[in-house]
Formats: sequence, C-alpha cells, structure tokens
Amino acid sequence: MATHDPTWSKVDHYATELFGLLDPELASVAARSQAADLPAIQVSECQGKFLELLVRLSGARRVLEIGTLGGFSTTFLARGVGQGGTVLSLELDERHASIAREGLIDIGLGARVDIVVGDAHESLRRMIDEGAEPFDLVFLDAEKSGYPRYLDAILKLSRPGTLLVADNVVRDGRVLDSASDDEHVRGVQEFNARVAEAPALDATLLQTVGVKGYDGLLIAIVGGIARRGTTAPANPEAAQ
Repeated sequence: MATHDPTWSKVDHYATELFGLLDPELASVAARSQAADLPAIQVSECQGKFLELLVRLSGARRVLEIGTLGGFSTTFLARGVGQGGTVLSLELDERHASIAREGLIDIGLGARVDIVVGDAHESLRRMIDEGAEPFDLVFLDAEKSGYPRYLDAILKLSRPGTLLVADNVVRDGRVLDSASDDEHVRGVQEFNARVAEAPALDATLLQTVGVKGYDGLLIAIVGGIARRGTTAPANPEAAQ
C-alpha cells in the first residue's frame, strides 16, 4: 500500500484555492453531505472540475453518472452540460439520492439532473430494453466489484464518440496484485483488462494523487482509433 505523501493534499488545497474550485454552491453541497454523515468518498474539487471540463470539451449534452452519493460530482457534471443539457444519475440509496436532489435544487441545478433510485444494473438494463438514447459521456463511480457488468451496459448505451470516465481504477496500487482476494480490486482488474481488449474502445489510465490518496482514472472513447492503428468498429456492441 502506498504511503500518503502530505504534499499531495497540500497541492490539492493550493489548486482548489487558486482556482476557486470550492465556491459557495459547491461548499453547500459538500456541507449537506457532511451534515448527513455520508461517506467522504466523493471526488475531490480538482477531480470534479476535471470532469466538468471534460464534459465541456467533449460538448456532451447528455451525461450518465453511475453513483450519485451526495451529488458533489453530479454538480460538476450538471454545470458542464449547461442550459438544455441533462445528467441522468443512478443511485442505490434513497437517502443519498434525496440529499443530492435537495442540494442540486438549492443551487439551481435541479432541472438539469434526474436521479434514478434503485439497483443501477437493473436501471441500465431497463434503459437498454426501452431503447434509450445513447449518452455522450459516462462517469462510472459505483461499487468496484460491479465495474465489469457496468461496462457491458455502458457500451450498449453509447455511440461512436461517447466518452467513458471510470474512477478508482488503481486502488492505491493494489491493482497490480494478481493474487488479490479483494472483490473491489478484482473488479477493477477485470474492468481494466476488458476495456484494454475491447476493439471499440481507445483508452488510457491516469494515476492520481491528492486529498483522496493514490488512485487513478480510466478514460476511454467509443469508436476511436484502435491501439493497433486500425479504425475501431462503429458499433460499440462489437466490443463485447
């Protein structure tokens, strides 16, 4: 397990203050989660802003988030899609969803976000069965043991050009432990491997350090240029 260097947090705090990343609206969302004693596992301010910039850079107007928690990352995604854009966020816990909804409404972003409560795997299956419109960007930050199953559904709800961002894929370096019996480590190992093998996905993995410790993000695009220099299939389901 990696040692948490205090400099990581100091630099995160420096960047957060320098760029004004924890403004009053975001602070209120964070404070609501803290007051409700939700797990402090949401993205950092720097990571959240990175997500917002990815949404804006990709021009995404329809975003899927898997794992709402208290709505902190959801707030950044909702800011990124802008007026007329939508974020569909899937959350297992009704209490978490309620806290997130209240916070988003309070800061004027409630109309941009639809939070669906229930098992996300079932919610995704229902959307697929109903022929839901594909998403422009997907942010995956749910239970890590379920990441491989989520990938199957995400591909079916994507189009060429859809951007996939998955959090917590390094697990403090434990992703390297091929003998791990941790279901979350095993989940991200399988997920990372399946993304790497999927011909319809062009991807990379970025290690991250900061107030959240040592981890990483996987970023992939559907229908990008494949690693071997060939054009990936236009149909994202071909990756399965």
